[in-house]
Amino acid sequence: MCSLHHTSKTDPDFDLESVFDADDYLYFYGEGLKDEYTDEEVSFLIREFCLDAPKQVLDLACGHGRHANRLAGFGYTVTGVDQSRDFIAIARSDAEKRGVSVRYLCGDVRKFSDPVAYDGVIHLFSSFGYFSDEENELVIRNVSLSLRKNGVFCLDILNRDAFLKNYPRCSVREKNTDLMIDRNRFDPVSGRLYNSRIVIRDGKRKDTPFFLRLYNPNEILRILTAEGLVVTKIFGDWKGNTFDENSRRMILVARKE
Repeated sequence: MCSLHHTSKTDPDFDLESVFDADDYLYFYGEGLKDEYTDEEVSFLIREFCLDAPKQVLDLACGHGRHANRLAGFGYTVTGVDQSRDFIAIARSDAEKRGVSVRYLCGDVRKFSDPVAYDGVIHLFSSFGYFSDEENELVIRNVSLSLRKNGVFCLDILNRDAFLKNYPRCSVREKNTDLMIDRNRFDPVSGRLYNSRIVIRDGKRKDTPFFLRLYNPNEILRILTAEGLVVTKIFGDWKGNTFDENSRRMILVARKE
C-alpha cells in the first residue's frame, strides 16, 4: 500500500497529492524539463558528488525519475522515493525503456529513512519545504540518518532573499486552451509562500492551493549543521556559478561528519 503525505491540521486545504498530480504536472511543466537540462544537472551531480560508480544513491522526492534513471545509467545503484503512485509508475516505465534498474518506493519523505545505507542523497527541484518547520527538519534528519559517514547530500531549493526581490504575484501557464494560474503571497512571519493555484483543463476548474517554506542561506545552513551535515559548497545554478545575493536558487552540497 502506498503511504501518502497528509497535511497538518492548520492547513486543511493543502492537498499535496492534488498539487503534484502527475498528469497535470507533466502536461504544464513537461516542455520545461528538457533532456539537455536534466543531462546538465546529472553531470553536475556526478562531478560534485565525487563518487565513483557503483555507489548507493537515494533520490528523495524523485518524481518521474528523470535524475534517478540517468544516474542508474552511469552505473550507480539508485533508490527513488516519492509519495505519488503515478510518478513512480512513470519512473519505472522510463527505467525499463532505458534498460536500467532502479529501486522505486512509494512513501512519505517525512517517514523514510534507511540508516547508513547511502553514499549520496539528492533532494532536488524545490521538493523541500512543503510541511511544518518541524517536519521539514525531520526530512533533513532522515537524510542524515540514511547517509554513511562522509556521504554527500545535495539540496536544491529557492533562495528566499533573492526570490522575494521580484517574485510573481500572479503567473499563468497556457497550453492549448488549458491554464495553470498561480496567485502568490508571502507571509514573512511563517516564511511561507502561499499559492492559490487554479488549474483549468478541458473546461473544468480545479483549485489546488499549497504553500512552500522558503529559506534564506543562514536558516538552511543552521538546519543542516544541526543534523551533522557540513556544507562544503553552495552554487547559484546548475552551471556551477558562484552563489551570491542575486542567485534565485541555492544548490547546497553537504557532507556527513
